[in-house]
Amino acid sequence: MGKKYAIGIDFGTKTGRALLVEVDTGKEIATSVKVYAHGVMDEYLPDGKTRLESDWALQHPQDYLDVLHETIPDVLKKGNVNPIDVIGIGIDFTACTILPIDNDGTPLCFYDEYKSNPHAYVKLWKHHSAQHEANMLNKIARERNEDFLNFYGGKISSEWMIPKIWQVLNEAPEIYDRTGKFIEATDWIILKLTGEERRNSCTAGYKAIWNKRKGYPSCGFFSALDPRLRNLVDTKLSRNIYPIGSKAGEITPKAADLTGLLPGTAVAVGNVDAHVAVPAVGITEPGKMLMIMGTSTCHMVLGTEEKTVPGICGVVEDGILPGYFGYEAGQSCVGDHFDWFVKNCVPESYEKEARTEGIDIHELLTQKASRLKVGESGLIALDWWNGNRSVLVDVDLTGLLLGCTLLTKPEEIYRALIEATAYGTRMIIENFRENGVPINELYAAGGIAEKNKLIMQIYSDVTNMEIRISGSPQAPALGSAMFGALAAGRSKGGYDSVVDAAKHMSKVKEEYFKPIPENAKTYDKLYSEYKILHDYFGRGANDVMKRLKRIKADIK
Repeated sequence: MGKKYAIGIDFGTKTGRALLVEVDTGKEIATSVKVYAHGVMDEYLPDGKTRLESDWALQHPQDYLDVLHETIPDVLKKGNVNPIDVIGIGIDFTACTILPIDNDGTPLCFYDEYKSNPHAYVKLWKHHSAQHEANMLNKIARERNEDFLNFYGGKISSEWMIPKIWQVLNEAPEIYDRTGKFIEATDWIILKLTGEERRNSCTAGYKAIWNKRKGYPSCGFFSALDPRLRNLVDTKLSRNIYPIGSKAGEITPKAADLTGLLPGTAVAVGNVDAHVAVPAVGITEPGKMLMIMGTSTCHMVLGTEEKTVPGICGVVEDGILPGYFGYEAGQSCVGDHFDWFVKNCVPESYEKEARTEGIDIHELLTQKASRLKVGESGLIALDWWNGNRSVLVDVDLTGLLLGCTLLTKPEEIYRALIEATAYGTRMIIENFRENGVPINELYAAGGIAEKNKLIMQIYSDVTNMEIRISGSPQAPALGSAMFGALAAGRSKGGYDSVVDAAKHMSKVKEEYFKPIPENAKTYDKLYSEYKILHDYFGRGANDVMKRLKRIKADIK
């Protein structure tokens, strides 16, 4: 038998990327990246006229189809690989990223009559304007003593499926009524590839309040939210949930025309970008946390017991790997944090210096920030520019920078923002440990972990832990390819368990980051100050951030 290959496709916030991988070795043969033509729509719809309100974040599903159409043939061409040798394909997505479709699977935004209705489009994971619905859901769930809250750190986020659907019902009932199904984008792509609706247990468990043993909350609960939602699950979702690691189906002739793959190629059940990356770095046992660091960061941990951990995103049985409870926490603003700063706060003299040296502005700021001693700037920040996902679960929180003087320099602020995200991660680690979930080893994947050594050293110093880095610059895509090989099975040249796939296909760099003792000691002092600010502004002692948001909304 000749070489066999699997393809993993990672649908991120700004781009989709395909990765062609040798199944027996995990060797990465070719990569192709497609930038979404419509990007993230947070100001206007594609018509250029329909303005979006604050805290909206939409996408266009055509961009996802374009990724399939362009990147898969591209990696086959670059790798000089015959489609007959591709045994499986897996995909992952940001989540919760949902869209309304009709009964034929067509997104409502594809119809002319709905092109100017924002609710007809994809609601991206960082769409936060369903916070009112999330607040009401949490209030009603607490009043009814709904036990599902215990599995989600005590709060359901506005980023998740049910608040987003409820927002559609409240603001655009005509879209709600026209919708045949609300579906995760990852499950929609599987539908497009296989012709089968195969909702995955990962997004259902972490983002849609589904439990492997108990299913969805009762119709009585949904009715308590709104009588019109009573039969939501049976009419616009599905009770048929498929475990990750299983086969969703095979490439249809229509999907073959779209992708260049052969009909009959195995397709894995869809997954979430952060979760699918765990086996890609070889994590197949408890006690090891993976940070997937990009525009946001997700923190993934395996456990043997189901623990109640306040403020996490969720604990789901078999949610990451079969046989374990998968824990998820996260930060809503990491790469976006640094990107905001360079786009809005860097003087032209720095831009000119970067151009003169032939480097980008992030690299220049990193170089300058690396020359600073820990604590030298006198600055500290809260990393809430896009709200707090864990452990406060509150998107109405905003950013804070403290300690500026007339001598404060851009690189000092840049470093303070980096440190703030590291403090947020330490807060998450300590929260897990305090609630019975051990964290003994730390791993990192994603573009930041791959490219920026200063950031990783700061994280190591702040957490006082060694950090190992993914051997692949595209860990989610590699993980998806692994699940594609799993869908094909051993008989077709793939694998029958994700543990076996991880033994052969996962990778971690030999280089890793060790905490510098003197830095860790100073960061302990700074972290203590961070915690004071975190609790003061985040736990209700001073709700000034929320009051300012309300004033802003009233003025608009």
